[in-house]
Amino acid sequence: MTNQHPLDYPFPELPPAGESLAVADGVHWLRMPLPFALDHINLWLLEDGTKLVPVDTGIGQEQIKTYWESVLAAHDGRTIERILITHCHPDHLGLATWLSARCGADLWMTQGEFLGGQAIWHQLAGHGISDMLAQFRRHGLDEPRCEALASRGNAYRKGVPEMPERYHRLVDGDEIRINGRNWRVMVGLGHSPEHASFYCEALGVLISGDMLLPRISTNVSVYAAAPDDDPLGRFLDSLQCNKVLPDDTLVLPSHGKPFRGIAARVAQLVDHHAARCQELLDACVEPRSANELLTTLFPRALDTHQVMFAMGEAIAHLNHLVHKGSLREIDDGDGRVRYLTSA
Repeated sequence: MTNQHPLDYPFPELPPAGESLAVADGVHWLRMPLPFALDHINLWLLEDGTKLVPVDTGIGQEQIKTYWESVLAAHDGRTIERILITHCHPDHLGLATWLSARCGADLWMTQGEFLGGQAIWHQLAGHGISDMLAQFRRHGLDEPRCEALASRGNAYRKGVPEMPERYHRLVDGDEIRINGRNWRVMVGLGHSPEHASFYCEALGVLISGDMLLPRISTNVSVYAAAPDDDPLGRFLDSLQCNKVLPDDTLVLPSHGKPFRGIAARVAQLVDHHAARCQELLDACVEPRSANELLTTLFPRALDTHQVMFAMGEAIAHLNHLVHKGSLREIDDGDGRVRYLTSA
C-alpha cells in the first residue's frame, strides 16, 4: 500500500456512545459499539431545519436503542421524518425498522439493498446458510469450520431483528434536499448490492459508508447466488468514482475516523488489492483451493465470524483473477474447485 500522501484526520477525539460531535455545519457524528472485532460503527445525524435525518441506525441490540434514546433526548423537539440507509448489513440496517416506528419516519434506501436484505433475512435461494456452506465446501472449507458456521444459525436476523416492509427508493444520481443543501446519491458496487454514499458539494462532505474506509479495506465477498461474479472488479471500478470529488472533501466513513485525502486512499486500496492478487498468483503455481489460500491472505488466527468474511473475500479475489484471465479453475473430480495460474 502506498503512503506517499498520508491522510488528514481533523477530529482526533471520538464521540462517546450516545453522544454526538459536530463535524460540519449541521452534520453530527455518532459512534455506536458492535459485538465483534470491528468494535464500532459511525452513524451520522443531519440537521434539517426543525428535523433530523439519521444516516444508518446501528445493529439491532437493546443497548443501541438506549443510546439512540439519549441522542434523541439531546435534540429534544426535533423530529425524524426520514432515515437514510447506506446498505443492508446489520450494523447499518439493524435498528431501522425500530427507529422508523419509534419516530414515524420513512426509510430511504436503494432497491438492491432493500431486496438484498430481504433475501438474507428470509433465507431465499442463494442467500441462505445452506447455500453459503455448500459454496464454502466447494472451495475446500473443512467440516469443523462449516459446522461452526452452521451452529450460528441465521446471524443476520440477530443483527436485524425486524426487516422493513416498505421504503422510499433511491437510485444513483438522486439529489436529496436536506437543510437547504443537495446531497447526491452515489451508488457503489462490490461490498453490497447497491451501496449508497451521500455527497454534499456545498459542505464538501462525503458520507462514504463502507465504500471508502481510512484504515481497513472493505470486505468484498461472493454470494452463493452468483458464484462466478466479480464483485472485486465492480468495487475497484466504484472506487474510481470517488476520485472525481475534490481531494479536500471531508470523508465520513462507517468505521474509523473522518478524514481528508480521497485520491490517496483510493490509490492505497487499489495497491492493496493488487498486492493481494499477486500473492494469490504466486501461491497458485500448483492447484490451490480458496480454503488453502486463507493463510496466504489472512495469516492471523480467524474466529468463526471472520472465517465467513475471509472465505468470501478469498473467492472474490480468485474470481477476479479468473475474469482477468490470470487464473483458471481446476476440477479434480472431488467436487472441489482449485485454481492454477494460466501461464
